[in-house]
Amino acid sequence: MARITAATGAAHSRILGLGAYRPVRVVPNADVVDAIDSSDEWIQQRSGIKTRRWAGPEESVQMMSVEASRIALERAGLDARQIDCVVVATVSHLLQTPAVATAIAHELGTDQAAAFDISAACSGFCHGISLASDFVRAGSARYVLVIGVERLTDILDLTDRGTAFIFADGAGAAVVGPSDTPGIGPVVWGSDGEQFDLIRQREDWRDVVGSPEVPGSGVMPHLVMQGNPVFRWASFAMAKVGQQALDRAGITLDELDVFVPHQANMRIIDAMARSMKLPSTVRIARDIADQGNTSAASIPLALDRMMAEGEAKSGDTALLIAFGAGLSYAAQVVTVP
Repeated sequence: MARITAATGAAHSRILGLGAYRPVRVVPNADVVDAIDSSDEWIQQRSGIKTRRWAGPEESVQMMSVEASRIALERAGLDARQIDCVVVATVSHLLQTPAVATAIAHELGTDQAAAFDISAACSGFCHGISLASDFVRAGSARYVLVIGVERLTDILDLTDRGTAFIFADGAGAAVVGPSDTPGIGPVVWGSDGEQFDLIRQREDWRDVVGSPEVPGSGVMPHLVMQGNPVFRWASFAMAKVGQQALDRAGITLDELDVFVPHQANMRIIDAMARSMKLPSTVRIARDIADQGNTSAASIPLALDRMMAEGEAKSGDTALLIAFGAGLSYAAQVVTVP
């Protein structure tokens, strides 16, 4: 039997640079309340959201991804041609094929990098970080670009009282590469397919083939969500997942500096923090108040804001935890770049 040569990679991995892109348009609650017969007070009480970012016609999934990636590459001190793999987490690239990652890689000027999309909804970015870390340590790639991006307004029913005020658009990107010391902890991930229908695309694409695609008309397949069951599941089940990620990384609560949960709902964030008994010294991301829920983009956007505002600094220890449609989830401890 022939002997196959195995690839060898770096001893450890870390996030080398982070970038973000937020759409220009800021949408206050006042702009969405009439269509869902609601009020600013009700929206803030239910979700903590005051404003959200919605993309304009020119702010495509590809455009937002490229802008966030260029910032991440610059902060990592790398040229795009050094990237070996591009992983894009998204559920709102509306072509089933080809993957938008290939177009992003080309526009950035990568040198024939591997490129593919993953569909894990709100937990997609954390899935991507785990894959990138494994690629670097296994020798499949030296530098991996991970992007979380959504243009959820394309699949949002603006008259749906359960979702219209929650979801938003944006992109975040991270460069993962080799490290002399561990910078990305073991992932804790999984899924609960028994609750597949709690967050989902309402219509099957086959049911709308041939229909005119008019945004907001109800013709396009739209997101729907059963908010109360999702709240109960995420608030308590994910606290256990977060603790498992800390345990696997060998990090105690007293050693944790930053908590960056998926920005799904302010009440979920608060419930998770209470369930985990986070010390008052741990800074908690609350980007949802001004950005809305951007699914796969929410964690990099939230961490980027914390870094920009001085709530997180390079070298801090951060717990990332994400959860969403599927229901899928993933969490890991990382060192802030």
